[in-house]
Amino acid sequence: MDLFEAIFWFLTAMAIGSALGVILSRNPINSVLFLIATFFAISGHYILMNAQFLAIVNIIVYAGAIMVLFLFVIMLMNLNADVEPQKSRLVQFAGIISGGILFLLILAALRDMKAAGVIEKTATDIGLMKNLGKTLFQNYVFPFEISSVLFLSAMIGAMVIGKKETLVIDKN
Repeated sequence: MDLFEAIFWFLTAMAIGSALGVILSRNPINSVLFLIATFFAISGHYILMNAQFLAIVNIIVYAGAIMVLFLFVIMLMNLNADVEPQKSRLVQFAGIISGGILFLLILAALRDMKAAGVIEKTATDIGLMKNLGKTLFQNYVFPFEISSVLFLSAMIGAMVIGKKETLVIDKN
C-alpha cells in the first residue's frame, strides 16, 4: 500500500467516524464539531482527486460559514434535555434498518464499479485552479467582470442598509 492509499483510507475512516459522531452525539455542539471534521475529511478527498478548488470552497463555505451559522442557531435555541423530543424504539429501529440497507447498497455499487474497471487512478489536471483561472479570464472575462461589479454593489448596499442613522438633537 502506497502513501496515496494510506491517506485515502485515513481520510475515509475520519469521514465515517466523524459522520457517526454527528449522528450519535447527544450534545448539539459536539455534533457540529464532528460535522466540521467530516467536511475537512471530504476536502482531503477532493485534494486527492486533484480538485483543489472544490476542496477550498468546501472548507470556506461549509466548514466556515455554514458551521458558524449552525453554531449560532444552536446557541440561540438553548436546547436542553427537557425540550428535545424523545424518539420511540420503532423510529430508532427503522433508522438502523434503513441505514444498514443504504450501507449495503453503497458497498454493492462500489464492488460493481471496481469489477467494471471504473475505479482507476487517473492523473488529470481537470480540477486545478490554474485551469479554472485560465478559463475564467480567457473565455468568460466579461461575465466575470459583471459579477464582480454586482458583488461590489451588493457589499455597498449592505453597508448602507446596515449603517445606523445618527440622531441630531437641536439644543435651541
